[in-house]
Amino acid sequence: MMAANKKRSTLSLIPRGVWTLGLVSLFMDISSEMIHALLPIYLVTVLGTSILTVGFIEGIAEATANITKIFSGALSDWLGRRKHGRISTFAPYFLKKPSLSAT
Repeated sequence: MMAANKKRSTLSLIPRGVWTLGLVSLFMDISSEMIHALLPIYLVTVLGTSILTVGFIEGIAEATANITKIFSGALSDWLGRRKHGRISTFAPYFLKKPSLSAT
C-alpha cells in the first residue's frame, strides 16, 4: 500500500505540460504509423504505381527525415532554445493530418 502511494506521488510531480506533450506525441505517432502502413498498399493498388516507385518514395522520405534530424539537432544546440524546436517539429504534423484524410 505504501509503495502505491509513493508511486502516485512521484507521478504527480511530473508537470501537466509534460503529460500533454507526451500524449499528443503518442497519438500523433499512432495515427502516423497507421497511415504509413497503408500508404504503400494504396499507392500500388489504387494509384497503380510500381513497387520500385514506392521504394524510391520511401527512400527519399527516410533520407529527408534523417537529414532533418541532424540539422534540427545542431540548430537547437546552436540556438539553445528547445521550446521553439518542439513547436516547429509538431506544427507540420498538425497541418499534414487533415490533408491526408482529404485524399
